[in-house]
Order: sequence, then C-alpha cells, then structure tokens
Amino acid sequence: MISIYLLGIVILAYLFGSIPSAVWFGQAFYGVDVREYGSGNAGATNTFRVLGPKAGSIVMFIDILKGWTATNLPYLLDSSVVGSQDAPQFVNFQLALGVIAVLGHLFPIFAGFRGGKGVATLFGMVLAIHLPAALCCVSVFILTLLITHYVSLSSILAGFTFPFSIAFIFRTSVPSVLLYGIAICALILITHQKNIERLLKGHESKIYLFKKKTKS
Repeated sequence: MISIYLLGIVILAYLFGSIPSAVWFGQAFYGVDVREYGSGNAGATNTFRVLGPKAGSIVMFIDILKGWTATNLPYLLDSSVVGSQDAPQFVNFQLALGVIAVLGHLFPIFAGFRGGKGVATLFGMVLAIHLPAALCCVSVFILTLLITHYVSLSSILAGFTFPFSIAFIFRTSVPSVLLYGIAICALILITHQKNIERLLKGHESKIYLFKKKTKS
C-alpha cells in the first residue's frame, strides 16, 4: 500500500505541473493560444508579451502555486512513509516531487507536451523548500527586471541567487538542497539558451511593468 500511495503522489505532482495555465487562460478569456505568438512558450513571460501584464500576472501566480503545491504534497502522507518533517528524507521527497512538477510544466500532458520554461514553477518549489532564500531570489528578480526590463536575464540571475544564498548566507545543512540549487542553474541555462543568444546580440525583447515602451 505504501508504494501505491507514493505512486499516487508522484502522479499527482506531475498532473499539478501539467496544468497549462497560460494555454487555458489565454483560450478561455482571450481566444488566443499563446504558443502561437511571441516566443511560442506556454509560460507566464510569453503571456505577459502576448496578453499583457494582467493575464501574465495571473498565469505566473498559478504556475508558482503549481510548484508550491506539488512540493508540499508529502505533508499529506504519514511520517512512516516519508519520514519526519525535519528529516533530510522528507526534504528529499519534497525536492523530487517539485522536480516532477517542473517536468510536468515543461512537458504538460494536457497541452500536447508543449509547455513553458518552468521558472515560475521552480520558484514555487523554492518557496516551499526555503522561504528566506526564495525572498532573496524574488528581490534579485524584481530589481533586475526594473533596471533592465529583461525577464530572461532576471530569471537567470534569480536562479543563481538561490544556491549562492543557500551556501553562503543561510548555510543549509541538507546537501540535497544545495545540489538542487545547482541543478536549477543548469536547467535555467538550458531552457534559456535562445534568450541568452538574443541578449548577447541585443535582440531580446523587453517588458515594462509600469509604463509602455516608447517608440524611437
């Protein structure tokens, strides 16, 4: 029975991650599949570009909630299954479910396995694992976005902030959390390769939160 419970939780984490909020929200309220416009990604950033800040903010909130919810699923299980809440085993299971949710976002079964880049879902996972480090990440993200207006650059720097803060500021005693932070950096770099190329060439599009871009 234990294996059935674990399998069910794993499947549930993937299904949470697979909720294509950008696709469903865009189709339901705007009649638009965001994957057919902008960067072609089914994520919050492309929703900002295609449908505007209001829609993008809603999609981002849902994507963050997906990661947070999936990572907290172990609390539904008995401690005899996943260990006590302060044990490394419990945290490791949280990390595993969070990663599965991110994979669900990248390859959603509900949207033909065409998803987004997973940054918001990753952030939801970080929120569930280490709130202080998550606040450091969001601070870096917002500051970078306000200065540069590049969401991709903000996401990359925020991603690198997590392992740095975990290792040097909060000095976590759980090695798997640090390894997870390093894995985040690798995943963000992989999923943002085209963005990095456009940043280097000066072709990356900008997003203005509080004012519209003026034409030159």
